[in-house]
Amino acid sequence: MGIKRIGLLGGSFDPVHLVHIALAETARKHLALDEVQLIPAANPWQRQALAASPEHRLAMLKLAIAAKPGLCINPLEIERGGKTYTIDTLEQLPQGAEYFWILGSDQLANFCSWHRWQDIARRVHLAVAERPGDDTQAPGPLQQILEQAGKSLVHLPFEASPVSASDIRRRLAQGLAVDGLLDSAVTQYIRQHGLYRATAA
Repeated sequence: MGIKRIGLLGGSFDPVHLVHIALAETARKHLALDEVQLIPAANPWQRQALAASPEHRLAMLKLAIAAKPGLCINPLEIERGGKTYTIDTLEQLPQGAEYFWILGSDQLANFCSWHRWQDIARRVHLAVAERPGDDTQAPGPLQQILEQAGKSLVHLPFEASPVSASDIRRRLAQGLAVDGLLDSAVTQYIRQHGLYRATAA
């Protein structure tokens, strides 16, 4: 039996939307991965506090991938708690597998601001998907590290989409429709639990 090929898709998933799932499935098929692990962040250090609790975000993820073979949830960052650093997560993963870190071109652009980004680039393959208006070329310092490690940036043939969790949260807070943006079971869960409602000023 060969070495397992595992995709890793980290994110706030606040909430998980259809583009997240489509990206995970695209990576799984294009890279011939055995599985893609969705890794919800506990407390991303480069952004503001999350709107939904870890428990709600995990529950929504379970609903979103319920009928998606090859996708699974890795709750490692939530279980670890505290500030979320990608390198800490990678160092906790089992050895012996080939890992592909899936990211959008917006994340690629600021990759060199990540904590210990050089170590991340050496440890995994970076698989990047386009997002509207973003460049999918590796920043110069990252390209240099990749070349030193004998690696290249993997490009995913993914149709760019302007959908974002922040826009979905705004729509939900304003009572606007989110049809076609979320899995219907996730939408139902959000309404059932009153998530992302506008707070009184």
